[in-house]
Amino acid sequence: MIVFDLKCGGGHVFEAWFASGAAFEEQASAGHVHCPICNDVSVEKAVMAPAVATKGNQRGASLREPAAIKAALQALAAHQAKALESSQWVGTAFAEQARAMHAGEQEKATIHGQASLSEAKALVADGVPVAPLPLPVVPPKTLN
Repeated sequence: MIVFDLKCGGGHVFEAWFASGAAFEEQASAGHVHCPICNDVSVEKAVMAPAVATKGNQRGASLREPAAIKAALQALAAHQAKALESSQWVGTAFAEQARAMHAGEQEKATIHGQASLSEAKALVADGVPVAPLPLPVVPPKTLN
């Protein structure tokens, strides 16, 4: 397996795993590789830093070690929780409320909730500023 940094025609950069470089070329030319943000299929390899292995006796903490992964996820969760403190949970009405705020039909506020993939794609296509949260968020009423 090999990971490539990819860039779409819209300028979004993202990672994707492939069995080989040839597998990427084959899938990209067939239109099977698309941007997860805007769904653009004009994707090409982006500039990447080479992966350089360290000597076994010089191995430091890396994100391949469980403790480092746990610490990174805890830090991400803490930042996300802080950001959500001033955000209102709107549940499955997220797409509807985000669209209403974008259209000026409702006062703008910071909200979070649930949307299907098709709803999220439609919001992005209509220019509504939305972004997925990196970690799952459960409705406030289900928290212990």
